[in-house]
Amino acid sequence: MSLQLYAHPFSSYCQKVLTALYENGTPFEWRALTPETPQSMRELSEIWPMRRFPVLVDDGRHVIESTIIIEYLGLFHPGPVRLIPEDPRAALEVRWMDRFFDNYVATPQQKIVFDAMRAENERDARGVADARAMLDTSYAFLDRVMATREWAAGNAFSLADCAAAPFLFYADWCHRIGAEFANVIAYRKRLLARPSFARAVDEARPYRALFPLGAPDRD
Repeated sequence: MSLQLYAHPFSSYCQKVLTALYENGTPFEWRALTPETPQSMRELSEIWPMRRFPVLVDDGRHVIESTIIIEYLGLFHPGPVRLIPEDPRAALEVRWMDRFFDNYVATPQQKIVFDAMRAENERDARGVADARAMLDTSYAFLDRVMATREWAAGNAFSLADCAAAPFLFYADWCHRIGAEFANVIAYRKRLLARPSFARAVDEARPYRALFPLGAPDRD
């Protein structure tokens, strides 16, 4: 099998790529980065010194960063679901929404998580407060956008939704999406019902005890 994916099932950025792979039924070999598979982490360290994941390996070629991996799959391993539109104007909207979810949902969400993993005397209360405020601003912005859309960039499921699914999933665990953002809540439910993302969520269930804030009894 030419495609190998170095990933952890509970990682949001890995779930982003997994959703894209599952959307198109693209075959790949899991190189799971779990305590039970230390060899995979050693291999990853040789491929990518930053030791960040996911990383895709295609017949010896290394592809790094989740958005680039999904773009790469669309070019070299296309499937029935086109996650980046052929029309450049539509593609620009997809890429913009992908960046929105990466920068303004995932980044503040991860700030909250990583801070919870620190020792008490190393925590950044001001930084966490700022991250929560950014999430509220992002929820409000997204609520307006989703008032007229089924999916993040319009009527078709895309790269942007691959990003939105795990990032909104975990963001709601860190900083609950308020009832006033009904369009965001409804969109998150649609993402959870999408078979590709639902599969990624189910595969990650055994690792929920790792969530430092405590995984809620929902989803």
